[in-house]
Order: sequence, then C-alpha cells, then structure tokens
Amino acid sequence: MTKPISAVMIGAGVRGFYVYGPYAQAYPDELQFVAVAEPDPGRRARFAQAHSIPPERQFTTWEELLAQGQLAEALFNMTQDQMHYPSTLAALAAGYDVLLEKPMTTRLADTVQLVQTAERQGRLLQVCHVLRYTPFFTALHDILTSGRLGDIVTVEHRENLIYWHMAHSFVRGNWCNTTGASPMILAKCCHDLDILYWNFGRPVQRLHSFGSLLHFRPENAPVGATLRCTDGCPAADQCPFDARRLYLDPDNNGFPILALTDDLSMAARQHALETGPYGRCVYRCDNDVVDHQTVNMEFAGGASAVLFMQGHGHEEGRTMRYDGTRATLRGKFGSRHGWIEIHDHLTNRSETLDIPAGPSGHGGGDFGIIRNFVRAARGDSPAHTTARDSLESHLLAFAAEESRLQGTVVNMNDFRQRAEES
Repeated sequence: MTKPISAVMIGAGVRGFYVYGPYAQAYPDELQFVAVAEPDPGRRARFAQAHSIPPERQFTTWEELLAQGQLAEALFNMTQDQMHYPSTLAALAAGYDVLLEKPMTTRLADTVQLVQTAERQGRLLQVCHVLRYTPFFTALHDILTSGRLGDIVTVEHRENLIYWHMAHSFVRGNWCNTTGASPMILAKCCHDLDILYWNFGRPVQRLHSFGSLLHFRPENAPVGATLRCTDGCPAADQCPFDARRLYLDPDNNGFPILALTDDLSMAARQHALETGPYGRCVYRCDNDVVDHQTVNMEFAGGASAVLFMQGHGHEEGRTMRYDGTRATLRGKFGSRHGWIEIHDHLTNRSETLDIPAGPSGHGGGDFGIIRNFVRAARGDSPAHTTARDSLESHLLAFAAEESRLQGTVVNMNDFRQRAEES
C-alpha cells in the first residue's frame, strides 16, 4: 500500500471541513491531515476530532502553525482571501507543497509574486480551479479540441448566480466589499476565465469590461425597510431576499446555513440573524461589489468570447454556446447534472450528451483536484494545472476590473508585462 501524504489544514470552515477534509476520510491511503489551524475553537475542535489530530497539533492561527517548522508534506490553505498571500508565502518558505483556494490573492502584484516564488523555490502550488476536474468540463474540452466544431469563432459563457447566493455571499457575506476581499469578477469568475483560456488554448489579446452594482443599494430599499430582517420589516412578505425565509427554512441544512452557524437549531439560526451579518437588509449592507458584469475578449487568432456574470438568476448554473465553422455547441453545467448539445452544420443533425456530476461538490471537481494534487505531490503524475496556468485567469480578472473602472480597452500583452515586472 502506498503511504499517504501528510498535510496540514489552515482554515477549517466550510471549504476546509465539509469539502476538502472528507477526502482524507474517504481515501485514507492517499491523504492524512496531521495538524490544523483555525481561529474558531468549535471549528478547530471539530476538524481535529474528525481527523484524530492531537491537542499539540491544533493551532489558533496559521502563524502559530508555521512557527513550528514543517509538520507535513503538504498544506491546504482555506483561509479568507486577504490571508492567502502572507500565509502561502510563509508556507512555501517552510517547504510545503500548497493547495490554495481561489482566488490566489486580492492584489495583482501579490498574485504574480506567489507564482514567481513557487517557481523559484521549486515548490508545487496548485489553485482550486476545480471546474477543470469535472466530468462536464472535461467532456466539453475534449469535444472542442477534437475539432468537431471546426474553428471556434465566438463563445458566450454565462455564470448565473441564483438571487439568494448573490445576497448571501456578495451582499451580506465575506465577499461583499473589495476592502477585505477580491473584486467579484475575480472571486466568482476566475473559474470561468480559466475554463475559457483552457478551451481556447491561446491567450487573450484584447479585453474590455462593463458592470456595476445596480440593485443592492440604499436607494432601492422598500419603504420602511428595517436594518435587519428580524426587526419586523414591513416589506418582508414581498421581498425575495428576506433572510428569515432563506435561513429559517427547516428543510435547508446545507449551504448557505453552514456559513451562518455550526448549530443548525432554529434558535441558533435566529440568534445568528439577529446579531450577525446574514440578518442584514440587503439594501443596508456595506457591499460595494458589482451584481452584474460582462467581459469581452479577443483571443489570438481573432476569435471572440464574452463572459456574462450576473447575480439575479432563478437558478444556479453555468450556460454556454460555442459557434464553430462546422458545428454549434450549447451546454449547461450544474452541480448535480449537465448536458451538451451539438448541432452539425453539414448534416443538420443534433446530438445531446447527458453528463452526470462526479461524486463530490462542484460537479465532482472538489475531489478531482485533491486527487490530482495528492498524486502530483507524491510524484506519481504531473499537476493538471500549475500556478502559472491559474495565473492567466487572474490576470484576465484584474484586467477586466481595470477596464470596468477606467473605461479602457486593455492590451493583454502589455498588461502581462506590467504584472510580471510589478
């Protein structure tokens, strides 16, 4: 039996405990967590118990853990966005191979510095661009590279957030304000930009972007709206964003409840709404990130693509259309199921492929990337995506935000050069 790689977890919240931790429990011959750093004592104890981590290997902060020297071969970095840069730099210096939650950092210069540092030190740094590891996007990529569509001419790719996810994460939640988190086009859509870059296999030459915070603003609050949904708001019955309707549903015990409180009782949920960020009126928050944005890209060779991101959908999922010189492809990706439809220009026939999700979150991508990271860290196979690969999606996102704010068309070759020299 192959010896499992040893790993430490920093950040044992929703992603660390519910998404990546279970891989070690399902595949103990591949991965074993031997230490944890988490500021919340309940979450720290919960992760430690699940993975049999002794008290002397339980730490409050990532700084405390890294001060002990290298405790394992690999480090899973599931901290908040603004912590990614200093903690990953320190982990690489300590000798760890690192699996880092996306986005890499909240600043362009820091992102480039992480990639350059990993390359210089010869360490494995892999970013959780999990969509590349799903059955759906693997099938899509294989179709596109097979030549079945001919030369790709245009692409429309949509990231559709359901309305309550937008309110939870990007209005009330951790990614609502660029002061402490990433621009939304980076936080949410570096996945999508990575997929487009992967599928085209060529760099973007020019880019421009439009977007704004259109709806979740104080002036759009209903008459008489209270600061919290628990304050007897008179508009509650007509408001789709009423926090009580979302978080006090007894049939909902998954995401986003797990971000609200670790205690799933109605009393604990009610208390969290009355005292925490998720009970706030969506029109009275400190949010400043966009609720819609488009990114228009011209790739080397002349093909064009547009990415639509919006937070007012009726259902969650990504939809896409690829028009080629020989066929048109339409697709829909969801966390549990997806389909791809191909219309052939010559025969005028169509084929529909039904693509079930893999056995983990993000359509199977969560376990897929851990498996690849573990095998790359052990030297069994190369990493499917390197930090350098993931950097391109981040460069596109930062360029899109520059374009949106400045109203300019960005020359990506110039932008890349500026980034590498910053």
